[in-house]
This record gives sequence, structure tokens and C-alpha cells, in this order.
Amino acid sequence: MAFSAVLCPGFVWFLYLFTFLCSLPLAICNETENDRQALLCFKSRFSGPAGVLASWSNTSLEVCDWHGITCSTVSPHRVIELHLESEGISGPIAPCLANLTSLARLHLSNNSFNGGIPSELGLLSQLHDLNLSMNTLEGNIPPSLGSSRSLTYVDLGVNALTGVIPESLANSSSLQVLWLMSNRLSGKLPKALFNTSSLLDISLQKNNLVGSIPVVTATSPPIQYLDLRYNHISGKIPSSLGNLSSLIELRLTENNLVGRIPDSLGHISTLEILTLNVNNLSGTVPPSLFNMSSLTFLGVANNSLVGRLPSNIGYTLPRIQALVLSTNMFDGPIPASLPKAYNLRQLYLYNNSLTGLIPFFGSLPNLEELDLSYNKLEAGNWEFVSSLTNCTRLTMLMLVGNNLQGEMPSSIGNLSDSLEWLWLRENQISGPIPPEIGNLKSLSRLYMDYNLITGNIPPTIGNLHSLVHLSFAQNRLSGQIPDTIGNLVQLKSLKLDRNNISGRIPESIGRCTQLQILNLAHNSLDGNIPSEIFKISSLSEELDLSHNYLSGGVPVEVGNLINVNKISISDNRLSGNIPSTLGQCVVLEYLDISHNNLSGKIPQFLTSLSSLQNLNLSFNNFDGAVPTGGIFYNASGVSIEGNDDLCTSIPTGGIPLCSTLVEKKGKQNSSALVLRIAVPTVAVVILILSCLATIYWRKRMQENPHLQEFDEHMKKISYEDIVRSTNRFSPANLIGSGSFGVVYKGSLKLQKDQVAIKIFNLNNYGANRSFIAECEALRNVRHRNLVKIITSCSSVDSTGADFKALVFQYMPNGNLEMWLHPEDLEHGERHILTLRQRINIGLDVAFALDYLHNQCASPLIHCDLKPSNILLDLDMVAYVTDFGLSRFVFTASNAYKDSSTSLACLKGSIGYIPPGEIKHILSMLDCWFSLFFTELYNYCRFPNCVCKCKCRVWHERRDINQG
Repeated sequence: MAFSAVLCPGFVWFLYLFTFLCSLPLAICNETENDRQALLCFKSRFSGPAGVLASWSNTSLEVCDWHGITCSTVSPHRVIELHLESEGISGPIAPCLANLTSLARLHLSNNSFNGGIPSELGLLSQLHDLNLSMNTLEGNIPPSLGSSRSLTYVDLGVNALTGVIPESLANSSSLQVLWLMSNRLSGKLPKALFNTSSLLDISLQKNNLVGSIPVVTATSPPIQYLDLRYNHISGKIPSSLGNLSSLIELRLTENNLVGRIPDSLGHISTLEILTLNVNNLSGTVPPSLFNMSSLTFLGVANNSLVGRLPSNIGYTLPRIQALVLSTNMFDGPIPASLPKAYNLRQLYLYNNSLTGLIPFFGSLPNLEELDLSYNKLEAGNWEFVSSLTNCTRLTMLMLVGNNLQGEMPSSIGNLSDSLEWLWLRENQISGPIPPEIGNLKSLSRLYMDYNLITGNIPPTIGNLHSLVHLSFAQNRLSGQIPDTIGNLVQLKSLKLDRNNISGRIPESIGRCTQLQILNLAHNSLDGNIPSEIFKISSLSEELDLSHNYLSGGVPVEVGNLINVNKISISDNRLSGNIPSTLGQCVVLEYLDISHNNLSGKIPQFLTSLSSLQNLNLSFNNFDGAVPTGGIFYNASGVSIEGNDDLCTSIPTGGIPLCSTLVEKKGKQNSSALVLRIAVPTVAVVILILSCLATIYWRKRMQENPHLQEFDEHMKKISYEDIVRSTNRFSPANLIGSGSFGVVYKGSLKLQKDQVAIKIFNLNNYGANRSFIAECEALRNVRHRNLVKIITSCSSVDSTGADFKALVFQYMPNGNLEMWLHPEDLEHGERHILTLRQRINIGLDVAFALDYLHNQCASPLIHCDLKPSNILLDLDMVAYVTDFGLSRFVFTASNAYKDSSTSLACLKGSIGYIPPGEIKHILSMLDCWFSLFFTELYNYCRFPNCVCKCKCRVWHERRDINQG
């Protein structure tokens, strides 16, 4: 018993040790099995590409050998890292991952995990790295994540998370990196974030955060990187941000910040990057910001900052690599010291009010991007371009919208071989395009539009094989489009519109198979449209060939433009029918083929183009019925005026019903037999009458030597001809104006000499009657001292309003008014008329009046004889003009004429017509031009002349009243 009592305690301890040693493998086995089951549970919830996790299904492999799994090196070999980045996995994150109790790193980024973040992940006490970025996770951020005392790195960026930033996460004592960018987080910024003792990197950009930036109350928090860009943060920038003495990067771009930039930011000695772009900041930039030797990137663009740039800025920012000051209100010159900032790579000063000459930036060997657009800078002698040739890394040069004048130097071709963007548009550059431009082989964008550039497009432009966008629009270029343009096979946009380019469109453009925009409008191009253009199926945005002199038909290849949105070939000389292949342009939204000579029926397929919103077929020769349906239901989207032979089955203003035309056609068919008999008979009668009329005309011409004969029949011209001849009613062509309209100088194709075009303002009362009266008068009179009418125009303008004009021979010496009273003209100089010239002018006027009163078949009274209505040709021969107020006098032989020619309401210019009491006018009334002669010989104007000739006027008035 004693022996047993002694051995019993030792035996018990032995049993305990034996039991522990036996159960230890079982415990280790259970932990490993738990990890396996947790991973298999996690895998069961998602799907992925075949074979990605094949090892997880291999029962012969240990968990530690599975793909993406890392285990601890000491026993027990627990799972400490799950790394499945960019595996193409989709599905929810299973909460059973929380059973991996030894997990230290969980990286599942760049997949398609969805649903919420399991709150159970906050139970992983060993977890210090959590990366779930670039997925489609939703919901709130679990507050439980902030309870982990080991968590140092959290990246939940680029998801769809909502809600607020948990206070527990902001208060974490272990967290060093917090990346929540590109989500949908809202609410205010937690104050704890800016007063933490552990956080080094905070990235919250691209969310919906609101409120103000919290005040920093802690002493020197360790924050090094703070990114709050692209939120809705408002208020002022707190000066307490200057307490972040370890800050390296501060990014506050695109918020709603207001007020001044605090001076304290300029005292953060470690700060390298500061971006405050796109806010509502105002005032001047603190001098301390321009005096930070550590700064490499300073961006304050798109604010309302004012003031001048410091003259020593190039010395006080020695490390600066990017200086972005665009879209503010900075003024004054660009400091001459700025090119001394030798590390500068990017300089953006566009959209300010900077003045003076562009400095020489050739001392910046690392300069890559230079944008000085939209200022008031000048080029001087363009030497700054020569200095830029030293900037061998330059890829972008933008000088848009300045006061650059003069000719571009040939040294522009010596710029960097790396130059990709060259923008010189919206300046006043003149002269030709240097051929050396073809040396810039890396150019992808070349814009020189909206300048005063002249000359031809150099053929060397074809050397720019990398060119994607080219625009020389709105210049004064002439000559032809070089064939080498077809070498630009990468071209997507070609704009040469609004120049004076002539000749044919080169077929080589068809080789530019990536073109999306082609605009050659408002030039003088002629010939047929090359079919090769319509084979560029990539044309998707715009094809504009309008306002040229193109002829021929619309090529059937137009059907290849299946992606085009806009086609404009208006204001040309195209003829033929609309090709049926146009119906293949199924995404067409805008089609303008107006002001051509196209004919035939309006195609029915236009009604099936469902995308079509604007259709202009006006001023062609289309006939037949207007289609119904589709675009034609939208009256505001369709223009068909100026096609006289169109009809409609639905009553529409201005277009006749087709039934009316059918009735007329039926009557014509029923009369066909009568016409077959009548036409030959009428033709013989007309021939006989023509012979008699010719004999009578020749006899009359012999009797009356003053009657002139037209060299050719009057040929009416169109409104488009008037537009072209006056250079689109250019003020430079305007030579006079009157009560009923204006007079332009121009040239017509049917007339080799220049002409004067009188355009009537039909909005003025009496203008239409004046046009009719002048036509009636000039049709019946011919005399060497009466201005000769060449032709007329009675049409409608581009808005559909009535348009009337008369075309006369041009008188280079103007009117007599200009010679007698030059003081009334701007910068007028007195022209001296000799006595002989004045006598001859008086005789010429007298001969004209004698003809009008005594030799016309129907005597004509001018009614408005004054110096401004007396024109002088190159030899100073006088011509009477302006018959808008003239009237025929009834005699026994012409009493049948319309009563509208009555003189009951006499009008004219005061001082140059007889006294108003006269009720019955005789042909002698135009002899009332004693004032005209007094003005001619004394250089005096009515009423001043009245004082000089009052006695004579009184006697003449008395004689007329008595007689």
C-alpha cells in the first residue's frame, strides 16, 4: 500500500504527458484541416477561368502547395497569405475566410469580386495587409476593420463602396496606409484622419466627400501623402495644414475650395508636390510658394488668382519640373529668369493675360511640354523658335490665341524630332507655310487655322507620315491641294475650309483610309468629286465640300460611307440624280445638297433613314411628288424650296398639290393634237413677223442714232451668282447705298469687266415698286449717256425671302457727288474738275434728258436728277442712272399704259425736283435742273445754292405756276 501510494502521483503525471504528446498531432492536424475547409468554402462561392485554381482540387497536394497560398515556415504550417490578384475571379467574398485565423496578408485585387465586404474580416487578429482594390464591391466599409490592432495597410480603392468613412478606421492606432480612392463614399472627412499618430498615406480621391478640411490640432502628424482630389470639399484651406511638417505630396485638385492660398503651405520644407487646380481660389499666390526649394510640381490652374509672376522665379524654384498656372488672371510678362529653372519639363501658362515677347526657352534641355496659349504674347522676329531647337525633348508646343504676327521662320523645321503637337491657330500669322515643316516627322497634330497665311500648301506636308489631325482652315491659302496629301495615311481629320484653294480635289486623298473628318468647304475647287473620297468608309463625323465649283454627278460610291453623320455638298454645280446608294448611309444625321443643279425625283429611301434630322434639298431642279413619311414628317428639318416642279399630296404652304399638276398635264395632253397643227403655223407667222420687225428696227436705228443695241440677250443670273460676285456681300465690295438698297462692286462670268450690282432692300416701303419702275424704264430706253443695264436677278435668298437686284456697267470714277463734295466722304480728298470737264458733263446730262423727253417712244421723266445719280466712266463721260422714281408721260399715242405710271404722287430729292404745288406734270419738268448746274459750276450744295440763285429760282417757279 505504501509503495502504491508513492508511485501514484508520478504515474498520474506520466499519464498527463503521454496524453498531451498523443493529442498534439491531432490538434495540428485539426488546424490545418480548418484552413483547408475555410479555403474550400471560399472557393465554392466564386467562379474563375478554368485551371486557375486546379491545384485546390488536387487531394494529393497539401494546402501550402495550393496556388496563391503561402504558409508559415514553422510548425504548425498555417496559411498566412492568400494572394489571388488578377486571376479573373468573380463572385462574393465568403465570410468563412475569417476561419483563417493566422492570415496576415489578404490580396484579392483586380478581379470581379462583388457584394459586400464581410464584417468577419475584422476578426482576423493577425491581419496587417488587406488589398481588395479594383473589384466591384458594394455597400459600406465594415467598422470592424478598425478594431484590428495589427492592420497597417488597407486598400479598398476602385470599387463601388458607399456610405461614410468609419470613425473606427480613422482612429486606428496601427493603420499607416489608407487607400479608398475611386469609390462612392460620401459624408464628411473624419477629424481623426488629420490628427492621427500612425497614418502616413491617405488617398481619398474620386469620391463624393463633402464638408471642409478638418483643422489639424496635433503637433506634427506623420502624414506624408494626402490626396483629396475630385471630391466636393468646400470652404477654405485651413492654415493649420502647415502643421503637417512631414508632408511630401498635397493634392486638392477639383474641389470647391475658396479663399486665399494659406502662406503656411509655403513653409512645409519637405513638400514636393502641391496641386490646387480647378477650385475657386482667389487673391495672389503667397510669395512663400514661389520660394520653395523642395517643390518639383506646382499646380494652381483653373482658379481666379491674380498678380504677376515673380521676376526671380527661375532661381527660387530650382527643382521645379512642372509649373501649371493656366486659366487664371496672371498678367505682365513671362519672367526672363524662368528659363533658368533648368529642371523644368512642363510649363503651362495658357489662358491668362500675359504680355510681351515670348522668352528664349532654349536653355531648358529637359523641356517636353510648353503651352502659352490664349494670352497676349508676341513673336517679335520669331527668334524664340530658333532657341527652342535646343529643346531636343520637346513634344508639345502650343501658342494658340496670342498676338503672333509676321512670317514663320524656316527654323521651325529644326524643332525637336520628338515634337508631336504644334498648335499655332488663332493668331495673325502671315506669309507662306515654310516647306521645312515637313522635317517634323513625329508630328501627330498640326493646327495653323484662323490666321492670315498665304501661298500654297507645301508638298513637303506629305512627309509627315505620323500626322493624325491637320487644319489649315480660315486662312488665305491658294493654289492646289498637293497630291502628297495622300501620303498621310494616319490622318483622321483634314480641314482646309475657308481658303482660296483652287483646282481639283486630288484622288490621292482616297489613300487616307482612316479619315473621319474631311472639310474642304468655301474654296474654289472645281471638277468632279473623286469617287475615291467616297470609298473612305472610315468617314464618320463629317464630309463637307460645300461652297465650291464642283461639277458632275454625285458618285454612286457615296454608299460606302456607312458610318458618316454629316454630308454637305451644297452650293456647287452638281447635276444628275441622287444616287440610290445614298440609302446605305444608315446613320446619316445631316444631309445638305442644296443650291446645285440636281434633278429627277426625290428618292423614297430618304424616308427610311431613321437617323436623319436635317435634310436640305432646296434650289435644285427636282420634280414630282415630295415623299411622305420619315424625315418629311418633320417640317422644320426639311428644306425643299426653290424646286419649282415639286408637288405634294398633302396641302403645304408654297408647294402645289400634285392633283393640280395632273389636271394641267391632262389638259396639255388633250390639246396635243391642236398643238401639232398650230405650232408649225405659228412658227411660220413668227418668222414673217421677225423679218418685218428686223426691217423696222434697222430703219428706226438709222433714224435715231442714239438708240443702242444690246450685243447679246439679257441673261438672268441667280442669287448664288450675286453672292459669289460680291464675295458674299463683303464690306470691301460695298460702293454705295441709297433709300431702297445698296450697291456692290463685283464680277460675273458672263461679263469680262467689273460690274455694279444694285441690291434692293425689299423691307423698305416702295423698294419693290422702285425695282419694277427701274426695269420698265431701262427696258425702253437706250442712249450713250444713260447707264447700261447688263442683267437682273429676281429670286429668293438663302432664307427663302424675296431677292431683287440689277446689274449695271461699273463706273470707275464714281458719281459726280464724290467730285463735288468730297468732304462728306471719309478721308475724302477734293477732286478738281476742269471747266472743260464740267461743260462736257453738263452737255452729257442735257443730251440724256433730251432723249428721255423727246426721242423715246414713250417720253420719260427722271424725277430725281442730282449729282449722286450722275456716274462718270474712265474718260469722265457722264451717265444718268437711278430710274427708280421715273415716270412715263401719257400722250395720245400711249394713253393705254397702266395708270400706275401716274405722276399724282411725285417723289424725289429735295431741291432737285419742281415745287410741290405742281399737280400736272409735263415732260419739261426735268428741265428743272438749274440747281444741278449751279452745283456743278459753283461746288455748292442745296440749300446753300438757293441763296446764290434765289432770284432765278423764283422766276422759274413763277413761270411754271402761270404756264
